[in-house]
Amino acid sequence: MLKSYRALDLTDEKGFLCGRILGDLGADVIKAERPGGDLSRNIGPFYHDKPEPDKSLYWFAFNANKRSITLNITHEEGKAIFKRLLKGSDFIIESFPPGYMESLGLGYEEIRRINSRLIFISISPFGQTGPYRDYKASDITLMATGGFMFLTGDKNRPPLRISVPQAYLHGGLQAAAGAMVALYWREKTGKGQHVDLSIQHAITVTTLNTPAFWYLNQITIHRAGPFRVGGRAHIEQRNLWSCKDGYITTIIVGGELGAPVNRRLVEWMDSEGMANDFLKNIEWEKLDMAKISSELLTAIEDPIGRFFKVHTKKELYEGAVKRQIWFYPVQTCEELMDSPQLHARDFWVNAEHPALKTFFSYPGPFIKSSEFYPGIRRCAPNPGEHNNEIYEQEMGMSKEELVMLRKTEVI
Repeated sequence: MLKSYRALDLTDEKGFLCGRILGDLGADVIKAERPGGDLSRNIGPFYHDKPEPDKSLYWFAFNANKRSITLNITHEEGKAIFKRLLKGSDFIIESFPPGYMESLGLGYEEIRRINSRLIFISISPFGQTGPYRDYKASDITLMATGGFMFLTGDKNRPPLRISVPQAYLHGGLQAAAGAMVALYWREKTGKGQHVDLSIQHAITVTTLNTPAFWYLNQITIHRAGPFRVGGRAHIEQRNLWSCKDGYITTIIVGGELGAPVNRRLVEWMDSEGMANDFLKNIEWEKLDMAKISSELLTAIEDPIGRFFKVHTKKELYEGAVKRQIWFYPVQTCEELMDSPQLHARDFWVNAEHPALKTFFSYPGPFIKSSEFYPGIRRCAPNPGEHNNEIYEQEMGMSKEELVMLRKTEVI
């Protein structure tokens, strides 16, 4: 899709995923690292738990489909080289503190004079404007200020963040979406633009319909652990259920929609001697979940919960498919790796890392296309792996120039 476009990636971990997505879509993404290599190469986990920059699994994951050059853009010669690269580029992605690129004379207004079609993507914790623009932020800071943490955890305990850092990934994803919108605009008008991505904004999007519940019903959604809350403020419906070897997710629905499903579930339970008379005699069509009492909901959920606990996820899933009941297993990472559906769609891709003399399994294409392959074309690069290829072969620099640029730590 993007094979005729080039992106210059100046980001740290706050923006890696943006460049990775553009690379997956076919763009030539050039990762510009500081001489000696990007400091983010020291982020773990590491291959065989050896904390070395060339063994960062984090780096491998988010910098595949990129080429690497080393370039010191704070050096005058480095700036000159960078400006030459700008002329043949379509995107710049940067995640420096707001104002940093301007301080180098490389802000959007300066760059657009060099290449008016360039799309300049800035990724920062709180955006380029506003009272928080100069604040630094970690994952937990952004998950908190974005509102997501308020919704995560049990209602009688403090808020929680997801244990694996997510904030920067949401920021990178939304930045890539912004880049595509800007590219569409450029194709219509010929004009580039500045895409200002606030990671806090990206996290706020993950709260989904929570703000709408207040505007529509004056209900504040709260943390509820394994329960679902919202339109029925007076009750908490169980959404996550324990079973013999893990968890499944389902919810009890009344009325005409839920009645056939509920009956099939009770019939299944009854065939194994686990449905009581109360469940068997419920008139499910008349069950109004907007008016149900907590006591009635508990009387329904308790025997169902006991039924789940004597079955495995696989048994419940296969039985649900057979009986047309909406159960969904909560899969572990290991189960995802073995998923027959993902294997049938060639989702997992083995990519070779020659320097380590091994292969790693990567998540493959995030879409299927009849026209192109949006998957792993190259593994994450070593520092400056493509210096000669880009500086010498593509930009026409001599070997002598490259030697001098290395000696002066420009590259």
